[in-house]
Amino acid sequence: MARWWQRFGDAQLTALIDQALQANPSLLGAQAAVRQARATRDVQAAGLLPSAGASAGVGRSRQGNNDARNSYSAGLDASWEPDWWGAQGNRVDASEANARAAQATLESTQVSLAAEVAQTYVTLRGQQDRLRIAQQNLALQQQTLQITEWRVQAGLATSLESEQARQSTSQTAAQVPALQTSLAQSRHALSILTGQAPAALEAQLQAVQPVPLAPDDLAMTLPADTLRQRPDVRAAQHRVEAALSTLSAQEVANYPSLRLSGSLGLSALTLGALTNGASVAASMAAGLSATLFDGGANRAQIRAQSAAVDQAQASYQSTVLTALQEVEDALVQLQGDKERLLRLREAESAARNASLLANQRYQSGLIDFQTVLDTQRTLLSSQDSVSTVAANISTDHIRLYKALGGGWTPTEVADAAVPMARSSQP
Repeated sequence: MARWWQRFGDAQLTALIDQALQANPSLLGAQAAVRQARATRDVQAAGLLPSAGASAGVGRSRQGNNDARNSYSAGLDASWEPDWWGAQGNRVDASEANARAAQATLESTQVSLAAEVAQTYVTLRGQQDRLRIAQQNLALQQQTLQITEWRVQAGLATSLESEQARQSTSQTAAQVPALQTSLAQSRHALSILTGQAPAALEAQLQAVQPVPLAPDDLAMTLPADTLRQRPDVRAAQHRVEAALSTLSAQEVANYPSLRLSGSLGLSALTLGALTNGASVAASMAAGLSATLFDGGANRAQIRAQSAAVDQAQASYQSTVLTALQEVEDALVQLQGDKERLLRLREAESAARNASLLANQRYQSGLIDFQTVLDTQRTLLSSQDSVSTVAANISTDHIRLYKALGGGWTPTEVADAAVPMARSSQP
């Protein structure tokens, strides 16, 4: 399911998606957001460990007529605030959840990007097929126009029939540049999605290829529980976890905190004496602090964070409901388009037979020219509809894979930094 597009059996589609997953600017931005979230998590985790600092100095002094003397000193300061109430640990948990949410958001971007590239590619191939149909019908109508003009010259048809044929031919010809414009725009869109200039894929996508078709059992082979693995659902879940951890940290913000600090200093008249304990000074201190009055600020912050938890939970519920709707909609659309395509193919076959019969009867003088024009228009419309809906079925499969969260590869976010830091808690 991670590389569902390979089941379409189109090497060019696979290459375009792979390129987009490597170079798309939006995806690169999501990757940077993951790195930022991980760095923020590591900053929070570092707060659980003791901090230390070093200093060194040199001085020169003279007393009366005595010679000047040099003095050297070095010191080491350290401090540590035990996480008695778990506030810092909860902040680390919140940062870790945010990092996981950023990773899930990256994966959600991968899902959307792969689906967008595939949908645009299918649209392009469908436009090529519709252009082929329009050009074939245009050639047929040009032949009809030529025959009509001959019949007018022979006195077998009127100028009205000639003008009607010319009008129908020009109307079909007008569809060609419109389809060519849409084709160019689709090529531009694929270039941008793959992180390139708009005209970069002009030559690569110029050749006409059929619309990639998914296997008939594609939708039926998907496991039902894949929905819970949708990256956006997991991202919403991690945001709830982050909000809950932040709330827990805020609830103990006014609890007393204990800070331990100490220093070790060395001083000597010579630089070499610093290493043999010439003069050692050490001190240890502990401080207990607590907020006695803050004007209700912390209680207000707790209420604000509690509301943030409610928002995150509501967002999670909304995301799950939206995911369910997208899956149901995709399944219904897929089934409907399959049934529609079956009926349209029947209509296309009938329209083709009607067009052949109309041409034969017109040449025999049994029907008027308007009937010929009507059957040609109907045939063109039927063929165009069949091509459009056939491409829509491929797009429906893509939407279903996107709705089920396919197209991403899980990546482990947590590393050794957080477990090591949390192990320092008392």
